[in-house]
Amino acid sequence: MLQLIRERAQGWIAWVIVILITIPFALWGIQSYLDVGGEPVAATVNGVAIPERDLDRGVQDARIRLQEQLGAAYDMADVDDRRLRAEVLDGMIHEVLLLDVTRRLGLRVSDAEIQMQILSEPAFQKDGRFNRETYERVLQIQGMTPALFETRLRQQMTGTQLIRAVAGSELVTHAEAAAYQRLASQQRELAYARFPAADYVTDEPIDDAAITAYYNANTARFQIPEEVKLDYLILDASALAARSDISDEELRQRYEAEQSRFRQTERRQISHLLIRIPDGADDAAISQILAQINHVRERILAGESFEELAKQMSADPGSAAKGGSLGMVEKGVMVPEFDQVAFSLPAGELSEPVRTPFGYHLIRVSEIIPAAVQPFDQVREQLRTELAKQRADAQFYELGERLATLVYESSDSLEPAAETLGLEIQHSDWISRQAHDGILGQPKVLAAAFSDEVRVEGHNSDLIEPNPDALQAIVLRVSDHHPASTQPLDAVRDQIVTAIRTDRAKSAAAAAANALATTLREGADWSATLGAITSEAPGFVSRQASGIPAAILDTAFKLPLPANGVPSIGTAVLDQGDAAVVRLIAVKDGDVKPDSENDASVLEQLMARQVYAEMLADMARRAKIERKPIRIEETH
Repeated sequence: MLQLIRERAQGWIAWVIVILITIPFALWGIQSYLDVGGEPVAATVNGVAIPERDLDRGVQDARIRLQEQLGAAYDMADVDDRRLRAEVLDGMIHEVLLLDVTRRLGLRVSDAEIQMQILSEPAFQKDGRFNRETYERVLQIQGMTPALFETRLRQQMTGTQLIRAVAGSELVTHAEAAAYQRLASQQRELAYARFPAADYVTDEPIDDAAITAYYNANTARFQIPEEVKLDYLILDASALAARSDISDEELRQRYEAEQSRFRQTERRQISHLLIRIPDGADDAAISQILAQINHVRERILAGESFEELAKQMSADPGSAAKGGSLGMVEKGVMVPEFDQVAFSLPAGELSEPVRTPFGYHLIRVSEIIPAAVQPFDQVREQLRTELAKQRADAQFYELGERLATLVYESSDSLEPAAETLGLEIQHSDWISRQAHDGILGQPKVLAAAFSDEVRVEGHNSDLIEPNPDALQAIVLRVSDHHPASTQPLDAVRDQIVTAIRTDRAKSAAAAAANALATTLREGADWSATLGAITSEAPGFVSRQASGIPAAILDTAFKLPLPANGVPSIGTAVLDQGDAAVVRLIAVKDGDVKPDSENDASVLEQLMARQVYAEMLADMARRAKIERKPIRIEETH
């Protein structure tokens, strides 16, 4: 199957497919690559320069995404800066290549299409309609002008246009779909023996040379992370709302203007008993049902409990269990025939049989709450909260624009902005890049705090909205900085000794598993060879089986098919460092469903991804690409 995919990834057809299956342009844009002047570049692609500053921004965005995905598990020490920077640069190179191909194909998106996309974007709307001020404010927060955004949107839509053009062009034959189903749903019978690394831990002394070598090879594990102290200003719409002073006169004006909001229509506590009319019932059957419900009505009027009869006889399962109660109902909720009777009955009376599309009903009204308007005193606080929020939201955006301007104009201090806007400069304790609670732990805030512009050059940050929906913004500057440092060897000696013993135990477990696997491959009996070693025999399992370690499943589905009834043997290393010997006993292919469109669609996507990867590699081979040496950001 994979060979077939590789074969299809050749020739001009594959070139068309890769362009059409790719969204080649991120919104932060390739356009900036085309006009970089004399600034430092990270790479050139067919003569197009990728600026170092754009690579820096891309790496910062990648770190933010990692923090958002991993949350508290994010640890900067686990991120290889050199590898991350190289991967981001690879992505930017691919985007330049794809942009070049798209342009050569002459693909275009009209101004009208751009306009429609912007008008329909919820982020740019207010009260369900496009709002120019909201549009410009959102772009300003992202550091973009409308012209730049529209250029980048045009690039993205060009890629989307290509995808739509060939959405159904990749064909999968019946034979390919059948082969995929057999493999995807295949089950394998396996058994495995586990060698816990903990069983191989010893107390043997570790010499100083081994400790020193481990320390020198793993200094990143013993780093004290870089830390900063921050001064910052917070703009919070909820705090603005709490300080809003609103008079009773203003509240009364709002109440009078919006009184319709506080008008409560008549409501009735209604119960019913339903006897359903079967579909296709003739006149005789309907007459019989009418007679039946009339008899029930007579029983109720004679003193029997409406609730008990509803529980026993009503065909409405939702209300029958509650004695026929439908709760408080407003006019217009029920079907017209039911509604008309229910809202004309006096409280306490039982209706005549009422026919609706569901059957015959007996209706009873037990309580009537007449229409009324909520008095001003009852909704005063609701109006105060709404008006305060409305004013605070408007004030938030106004102050946000002023704050962004002030911290930019006085980039070396927060005091002018604090004095002008009446905000208090707050101070943090030492914080690292690791995610933590509160606004200072938000990925965007941490990324700004540790950026070169703020940490190294000493400038104020831009206005940051960690969560625009919360209407909270922050600007910050670094007041103090501790670079990353490495703990001395003596401080981590015990930790290293434990780590060396653990590593040696893992190696010993793996060696034991390999030795057993070799013996089994030479024909030894499984049970006799295992002896006291505990084994598991889950039987036939699928690729997605739960309760079995992923490494064991992976090994089992990579082992060759058993030949002549002789099981295949493999080994696996589990996440915790335990080792395992895996025994593949038999294989059972999945069932083939000839008309399964879902499986064909999945296979098309898999093949498209393979084509995409092959074509990106081919485009890179054909292009003239010059990379500058990877620069690692200084941490001091």
